[in-house]
Amino acid sequence: MAESETTGTFGARHIGPDESARHTMLSAVGFESLAALVDAAVPSGIRDAGALDLAPPRSEAEATAELRSLAARNTVCTSLIGLGYYGTVTPPVIRRNVLENPAWYTAYTPYQPEISQGRLEALVNFQTMVADLAGLDLANASLLDEATAAAEAMTLLHRANPKAGSVFLVDPDALPQTIDVVRTRAEPLGLEVIVGDISVELDNNDGVFGVLLQYPGASGALTDVGSLIEKATARGARVVVASDLLALTLVTPPGELGADVVVGSAQRFGVPMMYGGPHAGFMAVRSAVQRQLPGRLVGVSVDAHNRPAYRLALQTREQHIRREKATSNICTAQVLLAVVAGLYAAYHGADGLVAIARRVHSAAALFAAAVERAGMTIVHEHFVDTVAVRSPGHAGALVAAARLRGINIRYVDGDTVVVAFDETVTPHVLSDLLHAFGVPCSVEEAAAELDRVVASYDDDGTRIPASMARTSEFLTHPTFTRYRSETEMMRYLRTLADRDLALDRTMIPLGSCTMKLNAAAEMEPISWPELANIHPFVPEDQAEGYLALIHELEAWLATITGYDAVSLQPNAGSQGELAGLLAIRAYHRARDQEQRTVCLIPQSAHGTNAASAAMAGMTVIVVDTDVRGNVDLDDLKHKVADAGDRLGALMITYPSTHGVYEDHIRDVCALVHDGGGQVYLDGANLNALVGLARPGQFGADVSHLNLHKTFCIPHGGGGPGVGPVAVRAHLAPYLPNHPLLAEAGPATGVGAISAAPFGSAGILAIPWMYIAMMGGSGLTDATEVAILNANYVAARLNDAYPVLYTGANGLVAHECIVDLRPITRDTGVTVDDVAKRLIDYGFHAPTMSFPVAGTLMIEPTESEALPELDRFCDAMLAIRAEIDRVASGEWPADDNPLVHAPHTASEVTADEWTHAYPRSVAAYPDERLRATKYWPPVSRIDGAYGDRNVFCSCI
Repeated sequence: MAESETTGTFGARHIGPDESARHTMLSAVGFESLAALVDAAVPSGIRDAGALDLAPPRSEAEATAELRSLAARNTVCTSLIGLGYYGTVTPPVIRRNVLENPAWYTAYTPYQPEISQGRLEALVNFQTMVADLAGLDLANASLLDEATAAAEAMTLLHRANPKAGSVFLVDPDALPQTIDVVRTRAEPLGLEVIVGDISVELDNNDGVFGVLLQYPGASGALTDVGSLIEKATARGARVVVASDLLALTLVTPPGELGADVVVGSAQRFGVPMMYGGPHAGFMAVRSAVQRQLPGRLVGVSVDAHNRPAYRLALQTREQHIRREKATSNICTAQVLLAVVAGLYAAYHGADGLVAIARRVHSAAALFAAAVERAGMTIVHEHFVDTVAVRSPGHAGALVAAARLRGINIRYVDGDTVVVAFDETVTPHVLSDLLHAFGVPCSVEEAAAELDRVVASYDDDGTRIPASMARTSEFLTHPTFTRYRSETEMMRYLRTLADRDLALDRTMIPLGSCTMKLNAAAEMEPISWPELANIHPFVPEDQAEGYLALIHELEAWLATITGYDAVSLQPNAGSQGELAGLLAIRAYHRARDQEQRTVCLIPQSAHGTNAASAAMAGMTVIVVDTDVRGNVDLDDLKHKVADAGDRLGALMITYPSTHGVYEDHIRDVCALVHDGGGQVYLDGANLNALVGLARPGQFGADVSHLNLHKTFCIPHGGGGPGVGPVAVRAHLAPYLPNHPLLAEAGPATGVGAISAAPFGSAGILAIPWMYIAMMGGSGLTDATEVAILNANYVAARLNDAYPVLYTGANGLVAHECIVDLRPITRDTGVTVDDVAKRLIDYGFHAPTMSFPVAGTLMIEPTESEALPELDRFCDAMLAIRAEIDRVASGEWPADDNPLVHAPHTASEVTADEWTHAYPRSVAAYPDERLRATKYWPPVSRIDGAYGDRNVFCSCI
């Protein structure tokens, strides 16, 4: 689109280069127009003939007003439904300074730990909190949700106990969505899931390797699981307990009862329900299995001066090393939400959490006693916050009466309802609830009675037996005792944020990660009560706005990608990969071709591709790439022929992971289709296709999309993400579905992939706003400028750092790989040295050594303006000049600003300076830094030390 068409629109604010800058950049690349550059870069064989069929761009005000009208169609009730989702109060100091703060939500995954010490400390807080409450040795930095955490625990137990058998027993009182996700994940792996009375099933089944217990149960029942854990352990099985963090402040933690793994969700620790997500799942384990822990783990190491420093530990990015042998396809976390939950615990402390839990439990106990006096039956004698009430024949009427008073409770059957209490339950809510159950009670009476029950908690106000009450301490570290006042917490949050580099400070030029602008107008809606305070299992008429937004976004994404159907349920790209492969597998099975389990994957593919294929029960065969980084057609033909009728799928990233458009992509797809397979096109690089080409139209059958990349959901320091799966019509019957909401997917679907029907629904407003404000023309312009920015950077850097792969016309797509291997060979300066030296210049490094070791993969995105692109290129060229000084012998190979980077303020201001280069070169390699300098809090971190000495709790 012509530059003038975007002037003054949101598109002009989102896209960095203006018309003048574009002209300058095009001249440097050697093209007269943006259209000419795009024509030369993008193969004509995949180009779309027409414009995207989307509405014209709305202004920020127009899009906000339209989204407000959608949100208004939701009905915000007090939802006491439970099932893993609860009302909660996000402390305003945390909401404003973290959840709504770009210093936190625009940060990238902490793969560069020296510039991530703030968020890493916050994650260690989360890990410490979870491990303490669970009563186990250590916890990871979060997982995607409770259900997938339980599924990950199942596979962990099988890996840890492989000779025991292949049967996994599941508590019938587990959350229904957890049961469904576990079944979805178990079936391709050949694991048998049996749901039933655990004690009986242990007696009736051989080959039980693991057991899943829910504590307290979904029904609210609080039972002593210690005896079941003991029995399972005696039979050679290991045990995972799904639990609730608030409950664990009051009851004996599962770790003390013998559990091997504890999982759950940290949602009720300050994270709104958001119609199901995003929320931080958690997993805690015994140290015996810590090296098999999936996901990310933050550990304590030391820096070059032996000072404590945080870094990701052990299995970090194991998919890129172990590929199909990886123990999990999880390569992300829910960092932003884990940070909120950990800070919620730090703000309240152990005493505060216990006070909240006691008040919630007291409200539940008061309610139970009142309805018992009214002649109803409380199903379970012991409970924490969830009360099952039996009133034969009256359940429907009770649900309706509560709803008339603005309260949702859970209908179980014609005789039984369940009420799950949380910290938002006020005397007013309690009064209304009791009236719905036919128990007259004024607000004043409810308040007085609740205060009385809380006051008598230690005497007779509890429904938790003394034998199950928690006696062990937790959260004793100073982090959880110091920050009680808002002043202290505000300053702590500022201190942590100041230790980090995020997109609010600098360009983050990460290849394959698309760190573009997360506009304020896109972000604002996530805090609206009409979107934040909706339980995922409310009646559909209370979520009309959400459902309309979801269906409209699905339609837009289908239009953009050229596919026929989209599921928004997968809450990460890895889960979208798995969902797409399961759809392919189900399609083959429906056609009586179960033997089609071979998955071809190019050498250059993302590591999660191979891991996902293995999890889908497929056998991975690697396809070679040629000298230009493209799929080797001859090798592909050979591998297709070898697979024969076992060929199930090809997984390919397009543009390739090497940053180029492969001219023969249609031929690749045709070869696979002719062999009877399906084509899975990884959508990680969709930012180079939107508006120009549609995967569903040039040969692919299925893709996952990264809404946290191309469609502006922020990375949040390593999560949240959304990885919807898009398919052609023949695969649509096999998209994910959900046991609690038919609207979520087809009845013939593969089962639930995530805990919530629509995954991380609470952040879908972000891509909705982005697409609405950009329109088809703006989205196309964004793609074209992303291509321009990448080729401009490649042109400026090529003489100093050769661009490793280019397309047919010597151009790249939206990213480029620069080769440092000759430099390392000649000078000893490594890619790590360059990455760490960039910190001294105030930059986050590009992607290091992926997909080719010893290289940097650079993706500037369309959001970066020419001055920032030039600042980055200037820094890279200045570093090249520094390398030359090493090569010439002016600076020793073991004492130069690259090998000692990054430099901290304490180093360059120390009384002694013994290096061969001056302090000014260390501190201010670019004079512009004297006005605004980011100082890393630690020097280079010793990663090997941290892996040898695993310590993953607060220092």
